[in-house]
Amino acid sequence: MRELHDEPLAGWTTMRVGGPAARMVVVETTDELVDAVREVDDADEPLLVLGGGSNLVLPDEGFAGTVVAVATRGVSVDSADSCGGANVTVAAGEPWDPFVERAVAEGWSGIEALSGIPGSTGATPIQNVGAYGQEVAQTIARVRVWDRLEEKVRTMTSVDCRFTYRHSLFKGTDRYVVLDVMFQLVLQSLSQPVRYADLATQLGVAAGERVPLAEAREAVLAQRRRRGMVLAVEDHDTWSCGSFFTNPVLTTEEFAALEARAADRLGADAPPPPRFPEAGDRVKTSAAWLIERAGFGKGYAMPGPAAVSTKHSLALTNRGSARAADVVALAREVRDGVREAFGVTLVNEPVLLGQEL
Repeated sequence: MRELHDEPLAGWTTMRVGGPAARMVVVETTDELVDAVREVDDADEPLLVLGGGSNLVLPDEGFAGTVVAVATRGVSVDSADSCGGANVTVAAGEPWDPFVERAVAEGWSGIEALSGIPGSTGATPIQNVGAYGQEVAQTIARVRVWDRLEEKVRTMTSVDCRFTYRHSLFKGTDRYVVLDVMFQLVLQSLSQPVRYADLATQLGVAAGERVPLAEAREAVLAQRRRRGMVLAVEDHDTWSCGSFFTNPVLTTEEFAALEARAADRLGADAPPPPRFPEAGDRVKTSAAWLIERAGFGKGYAMPGPAAVSTKHSLALTNRGSARAADVVALAREVRDGVREAFGVTLVNEPVLLGQEL
């Protein structure tokens, strides 16, 4: 366990904004993680648990309490057979993409479409990380957490986690600290069915077909690189939280109203908003489509200090000198502009600590 004081937080996040932490504790074992959290709670002091920092915008004034940086490591194969698949337990602090890379190499199918996503494994169940037709809810068997309210370790099944689109029981509460995650993966050399149209086209297969795991991973990485979604120090388009807004899920009545407003704004002959059926007679549409047609295309607000990515309109980026206030101001401008244009209020995906849109 390492203890730091007045540690700049910007370097601990992919957006690279945020002031100093009054105190930071870097923990490397699960016991250290639980002990550090209990110590802060017993002292009744503010606590921030920090994983990979890929889904977080920290305030310019920093954090006045203790930041517990989770650097736990470990990937354990609990069982592997053709019937039950591979049950693999991963420490919360284990970097996500190296784990996906190992899964592909080992022939563990089920998370290959989640390649290239930054951050730690412990963060993936919190927002039910997903991309290219997969989400972690499809493969998580259980999540082991420290319950700060009851002061005990709890094991949560997938059902207990209450996974929905980019959401779970853990999001929006600081009650639970993820300790490790067990994934149940299929033992096979082929990917799960390719469901994302652009990915299928790139792979030269029809939607629903399977491809070798390594081919699926490389195709996903190529897609993400084109969108500035694979971290690269020299590329400011990757200084972001990835997708800043979630895709809106609307009632059929709300979607009909959106179609009408889009026709009024763009013309009756213009292509309508994308429509993806969801459970419960609801409809998901594209946040990127709304953002671009509300006037916030790729590169909007360049040269910055904060601007829409030049590669993907869903990413808000730090062009090198942005502060948290700049990022939040841009996000607010985009959100309000989309609402004014189309009557849909976008919801931010990253956590804005101590800040509101």
